[in-house]
Amino acid sequence: MALLEISGLKKGFGGIQALGGVDFHIDEGEVVSVIGPNGAGKTSFFNVITGMFAPDEGTILFEGESIGGLEPSVITQRGIARTFQNVRLFPNMSILENVMVSQHCRTKQGIYGAIFRTKAFKEEEQLIEERAKDTLSFFGDRLVGYRYDQAAFVLSYANRRRLEIARAMATQPKLLLLDEPTAGMNPRETVELTGLIGKLRSEKGFTIVIIEHDMKVVRDVSDRVVVLDHGVKLTEGHYDDVSTNEQVIEAYLGRPAETES
Repeated sequence: MALLEISGLKKGFGGIQALGGVDFHIDEGEVVSVIGPNGAGKTSFFNVITGMFAPDEGTILFEGESIGGLEPSVITQRGIARTFQNVRLFPNMSILENVMVSQHCRTKQGIYGAIFRTKAFKEEEQLIEERAKDTLSFFGDRLVGYRYDQAAFVLSYANRRRLEIARAMATQPKLLLLDEPTAGMNPRETVELTGLIGKLRSEKGFTIVIIEHDMKVVRDVSDRVVVLDHGVKLTEGHYDDVSTNEQVIEAYLGRPAETES
């Protein structure tokens, strides 16, 4: 059984059909890239999976259970976490706090414990802090030590990207959805993050769906590639097959102009 299985997924906004009946699946332990030109429906695809928008039609099964139309917080609790095309952090909170707060979906102590600072609450808070530090250590020395107390807004763009991934990791998901994680990075930063994506699977055990425009990243991290265009799946398969597919090339570059004989 696929970890995530989607059938006939449709979503429209006014007169625009963002998703036109998409079928998709990913098995546990896979890394699957979703590619396509601008306006292909890639981010809408993530938004519907994670509950930001309810699907108009179709089914979304996660571990065999329907999650279509559930609230984003519930979907996070079920085990799906995501990053965004435009980084979304709590800029005035510290690096450590950004990762700690993301674990709220896994906490057991309620308002009573928070008000009266019970022993159970303090123990859980300590565990949350330890988990946050362990998650941040995955990124080497970039987000640890004296940086714990730095506000997120002082970070470089690349480190804000890393922090957003760390925040998603800390929700303890089974499935990570990464929306253009290398966007805006220089070549060295892109190579480093490409390696980290591989380690997210090999060392942390995450199953990953990634939206990415950098085809070198797609080539290096993907088991399979799914191509969307105007909300419709054009094709899927191994990178070598997809990258030479005439429909895919046409979707990205346009149809060549016909010349008169």
